[in-house]
Amino acid sequence: MTYRRGAAAAAAIASLAFLIGRRRRSTAGLISAVAPDLRRYVPLIPRSILTADWSEVSRPPAAGGRLLDRLVPRGIGRPITIPGPDGADIPAFQYDPPGRQRQSGAVLWLHGGGMVIASPWMDHGVCTRVAEELGAVVISPAYRLAPEHPFPAGPEDCFAALSWLHAHAAELGIDPQRVAVGGESAGGGLAAIVTQMAQDRGVPVAFQALVYPMLDDRTVLANRGRDVGRLVWNPGQNRAAWQWFLGHPISPDEPRRYASAARREDLAGLPPAWIGGGHDRPLP
Repeated sequence: MTYRRGAAAAAAIASLAFLIGRRRRSTAGLISAVAPDLRRYVPLIPRSILTADWSEVSRPPAAGGRLLDRLVPRGIGRPITIPGPDGADIPAFQYDPPGRQRQSGAVLWLHGGGMVIASPWMDHGVCTRVAEELGAVVISPAYRLAPEHPFPAGPEDCFAALSWLHAHAAELGIDPQRVAVGGESAGGGLAAIVTQMAQDRGVPVAFQALVYPMLDDRTVLANRGRDVGRLVWNPGQNRAAWQWFLGHPISPDEPRRYASAARREDLAGLPPAWIGGGHDRPLP
C-alpha cells in the first residue's frame, strides 16, 4: 500500500512538472511583460477560465463558502442575508473592524469572476484587510450570476445591497456620506454600474475603487493585439463573459442603461474613481 501511494504521488508530481514545463515554454516570450516579482507564478495560472461552451465551465464548489466560518477571525466577519430586488434573500458577508468605538465609513465590495463565476468567500482576505486597515464596515454580496441570471439581475442585486447598507446605517454604525463601492474585474465593472444607478436614484456614494474593471463590452469588438490576454483573461473569455452577462451577442449598440458602465456619456456628478489596470487583460 505504501508503495502504491508513493508511485501515485510520484506520477502526480511528474505530470505537474510536465504541465508546468509546457506552460513555461508556451509563455516564455510573454514573461518579460510581467513584473519580475510575479513571474514565478505565471506557470501556475490556469490555462483556461471560461470557454464558449457553458457546459465546460466549472464553478467553485458550494462547500467552499461553508468553510468561511473557519477562515474569518472572530470579530471580523459573519454571514448575513440582504433582501433582494425580487423578494429573494441575497447571501452576503459583513466584516466589522475590530475595536471600533465610533462611527465609520463603509465599503460595498463586489467580487470578480467575469459576471459568471466565483463568490464573496474568495475575497475574504481583501475584505478583512480593508476592514482592519481602513476601520470601515465591509459588505460583500453574492450577487446572481450569468448565464442563469443575465443583466440586469447582478447589478440590481448589488444595488439592493447598497440600498440596504444605507437603510441600516445607524444600526451598522456607519456614516451614510462615507460609503464607497469597489471591486475587481467583473466586480469593478459592477461597482461602476452601481455607482451610476445610485446617482440616478438618489443614493449617496463617496468613492469608486475599480480594480482592472470590466467596464466596456465593446472591448470584445476591439483588436488589442495578439499577445493581450495570453496569460490570464483572453479575448475569447472576455467575449463569452460579456455575452452571457448581456444575454445576447455583442454589437456596437447597446441601448439598455447600466448594461455597460463605459457606455454612459454623461459622467457629471459621479464620485471620484480610482481605476487600476493590468498589462495582460483586455480590459476595461
